[in-house]
Amino acid sequence: MDSINFEELLNQLETSIVSNGGKQVEVETGIDQCISLKNKAIIKNWLWDVPGFRRWRITRMDAGSKIQVLNSVAYPSYINDKPILGIDILWFGLKKKLVAVLDFQPLIQDENYFLNYYNGLKILKRNFHDLNSNRSFKIYDSNRYFSPWVIFYNGLIDDLSHSLPDVFEQFLNTYWQLEQYKINEYNKIDPNDVKKLQINYDIYSAEKDPAHGLFKSYFGIEWADDFVQTFLFPLSSIHQNK
Repeated sequence: MDSINFEELLNQLETSIVSNGGKQVEVETGIDQCISLKNKAIIKNWLWDVPGFRRWRITRMDAGSKIQVLNSVAYPSYINDKPILGIDILWFGLKKKLVAVLDFQPLIQDENYFLNYYNGLKILKRNFHDLNSNRSFKIYDSNRYFSPWVIFYNGLIDDLSHSLPDVFEQFLNTYWQLEQYKINEYNKIDPNDVKKLQINYDIYSAEKDPAHGLFKSYFGIEWADDFVQTFLFPLSSIHQNK
């Protein structure tokens, strides 16, 4: 396998969103895309209005053979305490190296919460045994906003035995089916607390996101700072304005 078809993955994601009632919404001009002539790269961003979700964003960066990126985060509505959907897929062409992180990012680290939402991801994790790299995120605290069953791969593309599009499709389908795994005795998190937890997620992510440095190197400090604060993690500004 020489490379990953990122346009195929993007199409999969958009098709999945549309089939679940999602509609694309306008992104602010200047944030919707940015071109780096010096580094021969382009980044494009989309927002989707999806039933049951407060915000669903997608980022696609294309720097040719140097790097390819697909990132997406979906925040359920505050009345729903479902995990945040997290997708981060990067391909480093010169090294033929793939980094893929797919997770239902938990709002809390709690056994009953895991029992309610993670049976499907557990099964998926077992089925794709080679997407089970030793979990070491270096910058992030892996026990904070990652689940114990995060699908994580960090290695050569040639060593990946499973088709990434197949894994991606099953991952998305499993997330849409979360309602099927609920247990009756689970006590839902209060919507006000869900809001606070999502704010904390954005604050933490804005501070820790390693892609910030990548965006600065390709598109400049001013654009990258604005991008992180207004598009990637807009709730982090609540912390700044306190």
